[in-house]
Amino acid sequence: MYRYDNFSASACFYTAAHGSYGLIWLLKHFIVPDPKWNTKTTILGQVMSFLLVLGPYWLAPYLLISRTAPEPSLPVCCASMIVYVIGVVLMSVADCYKAVTLQHRRGLITTGPFALVRHPNYLGEMLLYGAFAAMVPHWIPKAVLAVVWLQAFLPNMLLKEASMSRYGKEWDDYYQCSGLLLPPLTALFARSSAKAS
Repeated sequence: MYRYDNFSASACFYTAAHGSYGLIWLLKHFIVPDPKWNTKTTILGQVMSFLLVLGPYWLAPYLLISRTAPEPSLPVCCASMIVYVIGVVLMSVADCYKAVTLQHRRGLITTGPFALVRHPNYLGEMLLYGAFAAMVPHWIPKAVLAVVWLQAFLPNMLLKEASMSRYGKEWDDYYQCSGLLLPPLTALFARSSAKAS
């Protein structure tokens, strides 16, 4: 922002969102660490992670703050911030719920944020990064998300589903009443009619 003398509302919105996400992620990591982040990686693996995922995420703020992309409207920034907050809360709650549940019992998690959606943490990340891309009226941030979601998120979700299928009938029942990323309408209607009864 200093380099491009861009302290516009959209630049401030974006900086507040992306910056606070980093702080929230670190806070979550120190309070409820995920064991997968303790896995040793190679230098090449770290470089590839930056080049293929983390680095391209920085194209969005560059395009916005360098004024390469047009200025988004204030309503778009506000709507994006709402989606960002929902996404970061969903991701954090789902990760924390999973960590605490697994401390007390191993097995398939089908309650809390996982009751109707099998991957609420991925949904949260998709919402928050989608909000970042929505604040930048340019095709590149959307293309970056499409690549990351199709080459990293989707394969990881499918691998997790293959792993969860070892729970047999419990998995089959859970699979039928939950959605990959969004709750199935039938499950929503069943839940609302059960509450009304």
